[in-house]
Amino acid sequence: MNEKLKRTHSFLQTAHTPDGRMYFHPILMMYAAVNYGKTYTEFMTDYRVLVEANMHCLEMHGHDAISVISDPYRETSAFGANIIFDGNQSPKAEKLIQSPADVLKLRNPDVYSCERTSDRIKGVEYYRQLLGNEFPLIGWVEGTLAETADLAGVSETLMNMIIEPDMVMDMQRICLQTAKDFAAAQIAAGANIMGVGDAVCSQISRDMYDEFTLPFHKELFDFIHSQGALVKLHICGNITHLLPSLATADIDILDIDWMVDMTEAHRTMGPEVMLCGNIDPVGVIMEGSKSLIREKYLETESKVPRENWIMMGGCEIPLATPVDNMNYLRELSLSCSHGSR
Repeated sequence: MNEKLKRTHSFLQTAHTPDGRMYFHPILMMYAAVNYGKTYTEFMTDYRVLVEANMHCLEMHGHDAISVISDPYRETSAFGANIIFDGNQSPKAEKLIQSPADVLKLRNPDVYSCERTSDRIKGVEYYRQLLGNEFPLIGWVEGTLAETADLAGVSETLMNMIIEPDMVMDMQRICLQTAKDFAAAQIAAGANIMGVGDAVCSQISRDMYDEFTLPFHKELFDFIHSQGALVKLHICGNITHLLPSLATADIDILDIDWMVDMTEAHRTMGPEVMLCGNIDPVGVIMEGSKSLIREKYLETESKVPRENWIMMGGCEIPLATPVDNMNYLRELSLSCSHGSR
């Protein structure tokens, strides 16, 4: 195992990680809230609920990392946008930026004083109080293109990449600084892995990604590493076309959604990167029988070396997922005893 991968594994270990165990890092948001008897809105707006709901899931499933991921609008709120919450529905953000003139008014917020960013930082601190310093704890920030889209709208951002490219670049520069500030605050509070979500990147071509966002990603990832944490990149959707570019970005952990082939992902990203995924969270984890779950687990397991795989759904575990199905995934990962291929 190369030195970079050894470093990644050192961050992933827990005091109770036995030999032969496959890492299991499910993304838990709505699922965590409802299984703790709370609404998704309560989960998103109160760090105590978020942490305690995740701790409840940790007791149920015994997974190998815990996270403060909740929704994409922490930084958006800090920039001044109004966020609309609605029970167990996904929140909505009112568009803050509608023209290049609006960008000139955009100011980087103080992440410690803004309510929603401060709440996430407090969540990291609360986890550490409960778990101590050894357990893998994943902080979370928005990637620069995703945050640009959060502020201006997804369709509008994609259109502006063609008709107002300077506007998109200017917004990403501003968003980059806030991502750095927010990442540094969470790392200082105790996060040792920093998740970066940039889902909109799956909707653009590789050339557009290379031109508009890859340089910002590289700068952000270098900064996170300089603060002593690992980088975990999450881009929902089919990122097969982006893999060659992502392979240049010094990522430690790359989330792989269910429509991306793990063999191709490992071949392209190389032996230094952990791949996290990519079992279909709806068709398999939520709706599947145990036999289907086992089939898809073994199929993924056969495509990537053990030392390069963290088992997870391709994205968030859906709200209606049976607890028994999640427990069965944990059982499968615990029963893994094969060596590296």
